[in-house]
Amino acid sequence: MPVTEPPLNGLSATEGATTVVADDQHHERPRSTIAEWTITVLLLLFLTTTLVQAYVIPTGSMEDTLLIGDHLLVDKLAFAPPGPVSRYLLPYTDVKRGDIIVFRYPVEINQTFVKRCIGVPGDRIRVINKQVYLNGVRLDEPYTYHKSDYIDSYRDNFPGEPNVSVDRRASDMLLNHVVNGDVVVPPNSYFAMGDNRDSSLDSRYWGFVPRENIIGKPLVIYWSYDAPTEDLNTSSISLDHLRDLATNFFIKTRWRRSFMLIHGYQIK
Repeated sequence: MPVTEPPLNGLSATEGATTVVADDQHHERPRSTIAEWTITVLLLLFLTTTLVQAYVIPTGSMEDTLLIGDHLLVDKLAFAPPGPVSRYLLPYTDVKRGDIIVFRYPVEINQTFVKRCIGVPGDRIRVINKQVYLNGVRLDEPYTYHKSDYIDSYRDNFPGEPNVSVDRRASDMLLNHVVNGDVVVPPNSYFAMGDNRDSSLDSRYWGFVPRENIIGKPLVIYWSYDAPTEDLNTSSISLDHLRDLATNFFIKTRWRRSFMLIHGYQIK
């Protein structure tokens, strides 16, 4: 957003010495004002790009935990690599099973995805008839959502022979990281799935999430608006979306979700 400099209330000059003083004040005031605004803008940019950042959910892959139109603030500090001093001062944590993570989509790095971390390095993962098994133990996953009872041969019984086109990273995972029927998560990688298991483009289709791709974790839903995917899945705001906001802001805002904190679920 452009910053507009406030008008300067320079003092009018009179004769003699007063003219010099007034002229000095006239020139000092703009420099001081510009410096203050510059520092303010830099601080805001630092805070919003380094510590937290706003994102919007454009698809239903994390329903019903996160809905289409949820606007999130993401903590970019939580999973940041700790420094020699900052590790003792700041709340860095490792990515854990059950954490909701925001990351750069490995297939198209300019896209941002939100999924749940199911497996960390060394974990063994298998899906049998929609049920996830982690290290041989069936998971209790109260956050999952299934839209149908239909059992897909690949999606719901994984790993297996893909019945759809998958990314080369998924092909490599199936070829080189399957042991005794389980996918084994390699070092510095994570296995992520959407809570809406029947409609989620996740690690089953494009492989592991590299550690360096992880941006952070969502903290809070600061606003939720019932809008279709096509209005949210672009970098610009369409005229139709603006008209919709102007007409239906109070009706289609999900007020109950405003300022809702987002928590992971501990998977043991």
